[in-house]
Amino acid sequence: MLYILRHGKTDWNAAHKLQGKTDIPLNEEGREMAYAAAKECADIHFDVCYSSPLIRAKETAQIVLAGRDIPIITDVRLEEMGFGTYEGIENSFDIPDCPINVLFFHPEEYKVPVEGAESIEELLNRTGEFLDEVIYPELKNGKDILIVGHGAMNCSLISHVKGYDISHMWDGMTENCKLVRLL
Repeated sequence: MLYILRHGKTDWNAAHKLQGKTDIPLNEEGREMAYAAAKECADIHFDVCYSSPLIRAKETAQIVLAGRDIPIITDVRLEEMGFGTYEGIENSFDIPDCPINVLFFHPEEYKVPVEGAESIEELLNRTGEFLDEVIYPELKNGKDILIVGHGAMNCSLISHVKGYDISHMWDGMTENCKLVRLL
């Protein structure tokens, strides 16, 4: 089985700021969410956990799997999507004509990423490579896997697994610390 989990909340989530690759830690609410997720999935068997190396995801994985003999392996391909110069922007949806909003409202039209940002194709390529090289072979060997990541990155994994078109990439968005069974 393959499960994914989005990290717990951070101060930037609470302030509606785009985090991207900026390494923001969990806040107290985020840690409480991770402890609650640990209880919810205590009876679910995992052989291995793969996590984004960003602290908010890694700490979530450590809390959720505390006391269980499950390795947590970080992989840079599981980092959040890079939002370039718009990382840290607050309430972008309230800013008319903010260029990063195209990514969220019309992802199929986000052809040229904003300055310093990652394209959807780059995100999909690295997560697809991770699925092909790491996850699918593990699943073929009968492993139960947990991936702890981020909103956009998790959406790209879900898009691959469910065969979503780019225009439906955000259909897989999950709440913080909600476990989703994919396969």
